[in-house]
Amino acid sequence: YTQDRCQRLDLSGNTRNCFLTGSPDSYRNFTGKGQRRLLNVLNTEEYKNSCHSLGRFCIQSSQPLRENTTSFQSSSVGQLPHNFYAWNVQIIRSFRTSPSFQAAPVPLFWIIVKPAQKLFAIILGRSIRNWWKALPPNKRELFKESARKNKWKILLGVSSLGVLFVMFYFTHLEETPITGRARLLVFGKEHFRELSQMEYDMWMEEFKSKMLPETDARYQVVERVVGHLSESNKDIPQVSALKWVIHVVDEPGVNAFVLPNGQVFVFTGLLNAVSDIHQLSFILGHEIAHAVLEHAAEKASLVHFLDFLSLIFLTMIWAICPRDSLAVVGQWIQSKLQEYMFDRPYSRTLEAEADKVGLQFAAKACVDVRASSVFWQQMELAETIQGQPKLPEWLSTHPSHENRAEHLDRLIPEALKIRESCNCPSLSGPDPRLIFKLNMQHLLESSKDQEAPNSTNRDLSKPKLDFPHT
Repeated sequence: YTQDRCQRLDLSGNTRNCFLTGSPDSYRNFTGKGQRRLLNVLNTEEYKNSCHSLGRFCIQSSQPLRENTTSFQSSSVGQLPHNFYAWNVQIIRSFRTSPSFQAAPVPLFWIIVKPAQKLFAIILGRSIRNWWKALPPNKRELFKESARKNKWKILLGVSSLGVLFVMFYFTHLEETPITGRARLLVFGKEHFRELSQMEYDMWMEEFKSKMLPETDARYQVVERVVGHLSESNKDIPQVSALKWVIHVVDEPGVNAFVLPNGQVFVFTGLLNAVSDIHQLSFILGHEIAHAVLEHAAEKASLVHFLDFLSLIFLTMIWAICPRDSLAVVGQWIQSKLQEYMFDRPYSRTLEAEADKVGLQFAAKACVDVRASSVFWQQMELAETIQGQPKLPEWLSTHPSHENRAEHLDRLIPEALKIRESCNCPSLSGPDPRLIFKLNMQHLLESSKDQEAPNSTNRDLSKPKLDFPHT
């Protein structure tokens, strides 16, 4: 990355507040500890601006973390950051309605006509089947003979249709911002900006009674984190072009998402789940990366292209299957194959790309990027404690928590180099990944001691560990 300016964020300090719990009663500490620590940011000093050197779908949990989930405050990576720089984050609370006769965005139009397209394919395929059944045997043979004589013409016609699809695909390829990856983009950015405004109105209507006021400390933390991330990455045109508007929703779900027009929605459940400001900065950097990389338009373009191709197979299924019941089964199999072979793997690819870019955004903001993988390890641990079933990754639109943490661990060395190139303060205190690992080892040992028949009773809520200090 070549950047004109970097924001300096002082994250140095000594590490003290790592705690480990092993008893059921202490599991209640998970929600609330991270949030209280986040709120401490408001009382610290101001960040410094120092550097002139080189330099976004949604976080998803299958279920909200309950209040008795365990918190492992691996945030012992140093003191909380000093107070954020004064960033220009525009706060917009008013609704904006579209003109009465404004045309619907193109993606919305295709969403509306999609069922009609499938219905047309089903009717066409069924009509071909009934026409073939109604033909006398002699005419069927004549038709087959004619097809054999003109097989090269038929093959040429099918090949021409395939060439048209290939040409359409390659003429609609664009480079992804920042990463430079080639991707199919059928819908324009302006269309999705219009669609995202409609989606924004929908979310605001749903959450209108749950929005935190701007004076709420939790709102101010999110505002300052987003402001710092956008200011630190303003050398990227796609970041500086958007006005990032903050909305904090009082919901227990561990969730956050950013609409393509820069509307940021964060649930208080996420603020309860993160251990420190570093983890929150990475998560919001991930969501901002989704918007900057235009993943919503990209995913909709791919789905639209695949749906158009599937109409051909849908017509063939209803034409070939001898009965409607078999055609319905064939259609269901075809839709599931498309979903699990193309749609969901592509979604996981976009999530991994947003993790990579979001980590780089956080690095340029001088965040301790090592805390990013710890967040997903904590999520994995929390779901294990709650007894939530683990689905195979191929069934999900998101990578598994374990694979996500491993992927981030591989990206952290590069992110640390970016952080260093921005003249960020050096990281002090032990690596949060090491602290989490030590916490896990201690928890396992404590569990084994509890299960032993002659084990002595101990207060596991106050573990005595000598953590290394660097």
